[in-house]
Amino acid sequence: MEKDSPHLERRGYPRMSLDLPLEYRVMNAPYAHGGLVVNASEVGLLINSIKNIPIGSKLNIAVLFPKGFELTNFEVFAEIIWKDLYWEEDWEGYRYGLKFIKILEEDRGKLEQLLSGQFQLGEISPHP
Repeated sequence: MEKDSPHLERRGYPRMSLDLPLEYRVMNAPYAHGGLVVNASEVGLLINSIKNIPIGSKLNIAVLFPKGFELTNFEVFAEIIWKDLYWEEDWEGYRYGLKFIKILEEDRGKLEQLLSGQFQLGEISPHP
């Protein structure tokens, strides 16, 4: 996150920078949408999406990541805590701070492995 972000001071858990695709569905909505996980912690995600979703919305989320030569995922139920407009050179949309509401034990284990660096994401998605 950028230095001037107003959300930086509120962090209570270490975050790991990621660059992973996700699929989410707003509660009771018929369609799923795609987005990108920017970073993650034990209690939430920072994501980018082109969709304008109100703060307080609850989302069912599946985060995809490589595990060896396969793709796997973990699923969470989360709430949008804050949002900002966000743009890069060739992309504009929204950045959302999400807090986990519910995560199954098996998915929590996958998240913890991801956060501890047990999956070799660098081979797939290099970061400077």
